[in-house]
Amino acid sequence: MKVLHAAAELFPYVKVGGLADVMGALPQALSNEGVYVRLLLPAYPALMKVARIYGTHASYPDLMGGGSARLLLADVPGSVPIYLLDAPGYFNRDCGPYDEWGDNHRRFSALSWVTAQLALNGDAEGMRPDVVHLHDWQTALTPVFMSLSGSAHRPKTVLTIHNLAYQGVFPQYILDEIWLPHEAFHLNGAEYFGKINYLKAGLAYTDKITTVSPTYAREIQGKEGGYTLEGILQRRSKDLVGILNGVDELVWNPSKDPHLQTPFNIKNLKLNKGYNKKAFQREMGLNEDENAQLFGIVSRFDAIKGLDLVIPNIDYMVSLGAQLAVLGRGNYDMESAFSWAAGRHPGSVATFTGYDEGKAHRLMAASDVLLVPSRSEPCGLTQLYAMRYGALPVARKTGGLADTIVDVTSETLKDGTATGFLFFDPESWRLGEAITRAVSLYKNEPEIWEKIQTNAMAQHFTWTRSAKQYAKLYKSLLGQ
Repeated sequence: MKVLHAAAELFPYVKVGGLADVMGALPQALSNEGVYVRLLLPAYPALMKVARIYGTHASYPDLMGGGSARLLLADVPGSVPIYLLDAPGYFNRDCGPYDEWGDNHRRFSALSWVTAQLALNGDAEGMRPDVVHLHDWQTALTPVFMSLSGSAHRPKTVLTIHNLAYQGVFPQYILDEIWLPHEAFHLNGAEYFGKINYLKAGLAYTDKITTVSPTYAREIQGKEGGYTLEGILQRRSKDLVGILNGVDELVWNPSKDPHLQTPFNIKNLKLNKGYNKKAFQREMGLNEDENAQLFGIVSRFDAIKGLDLVIPNIDYMVSLGAQLAVLGRGNYDMESAFSWAAGRHPGSVATFTGYDEGKAHRLMAASDVLLVPSRSEPCGLTQLYAMRYGALPVARKTGGLADTIVDVTSETLKDGTATGFLFFDPESWRLGEAITRAVSLYKNEPEIWEKIQTNAMAQHFTWTRSAKQYAKLYKSLLGQ
């Protein structure tokens, strides 16, 4: 069985969010299950720097007005074989993959069109996939191009929604610019309130739809979580399935993590996690106090991540003797609010504006608690990383957070299943209640706290489990 994945991110070379981690781990896990997998991504400068090019499989004299382009086959370290869409006019830019340059509609339609051509015609060596697996709106037009190509024999398609909030919406007048057949522009296709919606079009034409947790699959069919696409998702509900993401255990492994000063495991958790805590406190300019409960945040600063719920609680957390370390960037007002809090509470609150992979690992290893108060969270990976590193998540009960965290209650403490603290309503005082529970247990019941830590570290959210479910889905599409 041959499967082609197409996406716009790949860890560790091009990363905005969890999609990069998925593309870095899932294809290899599928390969381990006997699936022949190749990737297709834009030839970003970061990828071209490390790629070993084997050949050109197709050439395009003028790809949607962006100049000449080539489809290359290459190897990049840590990945399965990869096709790179070498379109310098679109992707040879020193910027993030989604930065708005005014031509994102053509850039990612071009990516989808090339993916469709490869899927329908195969490459120069005759490799033609049985299944094409697309990720998010940047590749969502692929099934549309394939379905309207006139080809009687086309591979099956799967479209994964990693975050429904991002859909790729553009004005109707770009229709000809993106080479999309006009017959795709209708109510049950690409048309969206008089505009073009890339993700909606893909949802209409793909064979199967997946998203990254079972709870999120249910939530996006409702008005609150559907972001105006709940209608089409309800209509396609029989073809929609939620499959949890996993943890790349080669990258996120506290016992072998090269980013840590002192690796640790369940057996030496208390002592060696304590060493990491002191080292990280020094690194961030926090008071070196092994008894101060350290709360951590690794996140994009965005209202959807619920970080505005944290800000009113910072003074309260400090009054309880806790510390807060924040790693991330995004909304300017949130960046300023966290920086201001760090100025008000030197030694107790510290921020790093930006993203640093090594610092993220060290924060997980040092923290007692990870705050994940998301208003919406399709799956979430940070809470999985946190649990693996003995940092208990305080999180809102939504999406994948609800599927992966077991709330601390008298019942879950008794049966030994508790792994974190959940709250439901997206209100700052509700988060404050959950913080209070975490602080109280940490201070008053240290043995129980350590037991919950070891339970959290023992959880196995592996990509092997996820890959088996995807392989089963592919086989069902192929009638196997």
